[in-house]
Amino acid sequence: MNKIEKIALVGNPNSGKSSVFNQLTGLNQQVGNYPGITVDKKSGTLKLPDGKKISVLDLPGTYSLYPRSEDERVVFDLLTDPSNPDFPDLVIVVVDSTNLERNLLLFTQIYDLHIPCVLVLNMIDMAAKNGIAIDNAILSDAFSGTPVISVNARKGEGISELKQLLSAYQIPASHPAFIATPVAQMASPADDAAQVAETKERYLKIRTLLPLVVKTKPQVSLNRKITSRLDQLVVHPIAGYAIFLAILFLIFQAIYSLAEIPMNLIDEVFLVLSQWCKDVLPAGVLTDLLAEGIVPGLGGVVIFVPQITLLFLFIVLLEETGYMARVVFIMDKIMRPFGLNGKSVVPLISGVACAIPAIMATRNIDHWKDRLITIMVTPLMSCSARLPVYTLLIALVVPDQRIGGIMNVKGLVLLGLYLVGVLAALTAAVVFRYIVKSERKSFLVLELPHYKMPRWKNVWITLWEKIRLFVWEAGKVIMAISIILWVLASYGPGYRVRKAVEAVPVPVETDAVAMETYERQVNTARLENSWIGLLGKGIEPVIAPLGYDWKIGIALITSFAAREVFVGSMATIYSVGEDFEEDASLIDRMRSEQNPRTGKAVYTLASGISLMLFYAFAMQCMSTMAIVYRETKSWKWPLIQMAFMTILAYIAAFIAYQLLS
Repeated sequence: MNKIEKIALVGNPNSGKSSVFNQLTGLNQQVGNYPGITVDKKSGTLKLPDGKKISVLDLPGTYSLYPRSEDERVVFDLLTDPSNPDFPDLVIVVVDSTNLERNLLLFTQIYDLHIPCVLVLNMIDMAAKNGIAIDNAILSDAFSGTPVISVNARKGEGISELKQLLSAYQIPASHPAFIATPVAQMASPADDAAQVAETKERYLKIRTLLPLVVKTKPQVSLNRKITSRLDQLVVHPIAGYAIFLAILFLIFQAIYSLAEIPMNLIDEVFLVLSQWCKDVLPAGVLTDLLAEGIVPGLGGVVIFVPQITLLFLFIVLLEETGYMARVVFIMDKIMRPFGLNGKSVVPLISGVACAIPAIMATRNIDHWKDRLITIMVTPLMSCSARLPVYTLLIALVVPDQRIGGIMNVKGLVLLGLYLVGVLAALTAAVVFRYIVKSERKSFLVLELPHYKMPRWKNVWITLWEKIRLFVWEAGKVIMAISIILWVLASYGPGYRVRKAVEAVPVPVETDAVAMETYERQVNTARLENSWIGLLGKGIEPVIAPLGYDWKIGIALITSFAAREVFVGSMATIYSVGEDFEEDASLIDRMRSEQNPRTGKAVYTLASGISLMLFYAFAMQCMSTMAIVYRETKSWKWPLIQMAFMTILAYIAAFIAYQLLS
């Protein structure tokens, strides 16, 4: 008999398995992915009281070993293949004490694989409140002395006893099967009838055992009464939607207001850091790369952290309290015709703030097809990065008029851009519904848990995991792209950039205004003759039917790093201050810009609406592409996403310009 080195945690969804995992491993966690598939591999390290370390693998939640999804296939493949490098020495099966009958089905299947097990009865406090008492000794004897331990993982009760058990645990030689035929011999996807028959046999034996193990008292807990009364409102066909919309309004108001200050602070810190690098480090290519490429690229990662933290804080709180399950329930019927399900609504609405945390939030969607469709269409929701672009263009081309003396035309145009994004996302979802194939039919399996207070330890661990994943996984890609863009904007063929800069006349006057004007002209010359400037000239014939010139082309290209770059690019190109809200010179200069071939204004209502629609639909965010790659584990889907959104943007912009010009 040997001591354990590897443990696998298994359990039904909502059994509290993740809470047990967090209690055992704390922050000693890593998230990767299983080779060749898109399921996260969550592992951690358990430090026992005697100092020994054990590897803990948190397997996806499943109701049965018979696989019906990619997540469930992971559990089955691992537990039925001893040659797998992750095959555990011991399986901890976490069950919900308030629903022992359903949870014991999975336990008996694993037990019959003859893998050493420990049965953890979680939520024992809720069972007691519901008048349920479980005899652990009888339950253990029914499974050949399998250790049974009661815990309340949310509060950490019973975890120290579990650690002591694991510290002294010795792997037994064998045990008899719960039923005659082990599940491993019957888990063929083609043998549905046998699976159903075997499941029925298991439930018959479980129901025979339960009266000996479970003693119930005829009482209704206060928690159940509160849950029942709250649900009369929360899942009401009318009041339920009103409550949900009110909560969303409060959440996004909080995200916008609370995230603004730290995001501005982060932006200022990285601007100061870039300037510090230029002032302190010796002049040269490496200093320029650091100050203009690496530091801004790192800032482009970190600046999203406040929004991600706040958004996921609210999502985790809604999940911890039990409210999120109600949202999914009431929204499922509405989302189904669009190829989505109830769990898609949170990421879609989150996309109005930022597509990055919104796409990360799709991890709550169990069915891969529904999750993929949600990921593919979420960037069509108008995010906060589009707002500076909309604001500038609306101020530039939309007349300052009111309809009926009340409704401002500019405000209506801005509202229309957001509504267009919603309609585009839902329409695209319908299309993807027929494109993305899935052998498994999408259906919603959902439990409505009791309402409960959140446990802050679980909240902080979850937040830390999601922030760390974003900064590390997406950050690597974003940094690489930032460096590439810096190189393209800083260099050109041969000595073209240097010659263009030397051709800019040096001012006779050396006052601050003259020198600032000179520096902006130099920046414009450098940009125009850089690789990215030449690329802008190169794509001009393609974008001319949309009403754009090569300068807009440069802004379009640079905006593929981040949409809000458009404003800064325009400010550089037109050699004026970047703060268009305080300095109207940018708008005035853009208004006076003329096409040298036609002599007509470049920025008209037609070209302005065309450009707004292009930005409403185009995938111009490398950060989002990096997150889509991270979530799908493949470059296939972000490339498809960029292609279809760019085509959609081009067609919409083309139609708008041709109709309005």
